[in-house]
Amino acid sequence: MLEGKDGGGAKKAAVARTATKAQSARKSLSDYITERFDDFSRSQKDVARYIVDHLDEAAFQTAEELARRANTSSSTVVRFSQALGFDGYPELQQAAIEEYRHKVAEGEGNGNGGGAAALFNFDHSEFEASLGADYSNIEETARSLTREQVEASVSALATSRRVLIVGVEQMAFFASYLRHLLGLLDIRAEIVSSPSQDNIQKLSRMDEETLLVALTAGRAHPLILRALKLARHRRARTISITDASLSDVAEHSELMLYYSSNGPSYIRSNAALMGLVQALAHGVYSRDEAAHRDRIRAFKLK
Repeated sequence: MLEGKDGGGAKKAAVARTATKAQSARKSLSDYITERFDDFSRSQKDVARYIVDHLDEAAFQTAEELARRANTSSSTVVRFSQALGFDGYPELQQAAIEEYRHKVAEGEGNGNGGGAAALFNFDHSEFEASLGADYSNIEETARSLTREQVEASVSALATSRRVLIVGVEQMAFFASYLRHLLGLLDIRAEIVSSPSQDNIQKLSRMDEETLLVALTAGRAHPLILRALKLARHRRARTISITDASLSDVAEHSELMLYYSSNGPSYIRSNAALMGLVQALAHGVYSRDEAAHRDRIRAFKLK
């Protein structure tokens, strides 16, 4: 009924869509999204990041729930599904379910479900599900990091003349905590948590002896990207700590540390981020325990 004048175009579009589906069928949904990532709009990239890093949640959420978690609209989720060649979100969700089941069957399941099941009975409460997700996130984060990444990051923190930590909104808390831990080791660090004039001046003083540590969750704040670009221009060293494996900070960072933030709650889980921050500080401490021991003991006595 829809052929007529535009029938040839409709048929070509149908063939192209069928070819797209066939291609995605040979690959996992996550792999296909990763390959196509640069083709998406800014808001579609938010959906892409969330699905790749929270597959277990995306597989069982409605379009509205997924949109809320990815900080976008349900219409964007639908358009994202269509951009991948699906008729709509239900087909994309089915692909996510299939990939998730495949990972679980191979023992690669991620997210809150596996963590809760490992700690509690199958019929666990929401409280237990949240704790189970934290447990799973810490485990996944530990598995994703390599020794080379961690050692290089610890060395940079321990040897840089100046450390500048950038964390905006909720990340400002973790920036402050990392500064506190480094301060106990006599490493002076400064924080940039907003685009105020004072903070812009701190960024402007970056040089080759500066280490910039950027903390992000989801899409990076414009201030983070601005700081990383300036650091690269000034030849400063950079470490980015992010929960997005398709993060927009990757191309601007010398070192990347990934943490998992899956969770059943209305907020991201920050247990793995807290653990990662503490582990980095402990790594610095372990490089010269004798030199730091007395200082730490004096602080505990206060």
